[in-house]
Amino acid sequence: MEDPQKKDEHVLSPTNSQQTISDDEEIDYETRPEFYDSDIDNKDESWVTNKRKGRTTDAVLSCPACFTTLCLDCQRHEIYVTQYRAMFVVNCEIKEKTVLPQGGEKRRKKRKGRDSVVANDVSSESELARQVCCSVCSTEVGVYDKDEVYHFYDVLPSES
Repeated sequence: MEDPQKKDEHVLSPTNSQQTISDDEEIDYETRPEFYDSDIDNKDESWVTNKRKGRTTDAVLSCPACFTTLCLDCQRHEIYVTQYRAMFVVNCEIKEKTVLPQGGEKRRKKRKGRDSVVANDVSSESELARQVCCSVCSTEVGVYDKDEVYHFYDVLPSES
């Protein structure tokens, strides 16, 4: 059987090695990084201001899967605080698939001691909405209604 001390002598730790070179010694700090722009925040702010045309917004909406910006100008729903509506969007794709709008499911109505299911007449085209997906990753993020308004319910809001 080998002596454990002899085995440890052959393995050099990085602190004892003469070949270890610090990453800081390899970096040339005189050369500016290729993708660095010290004015990028100011440029981004002016771009968003131009797109909004001076209007304020409740949030900037992003896709929950890929974080792509979907809307720069929206209004928050008064009751459902995680839902937003907008007329102008980016990176959104309207699918042909028609869906019930949020809250458009069947309701129960009580009549003298017995329950009867009363379906909203959602078969008419005016009640149906079309599915809206992120154009980058195809995640469903909301619906598009007959009034040409986008209703977002699966999005990430951020401060504007």
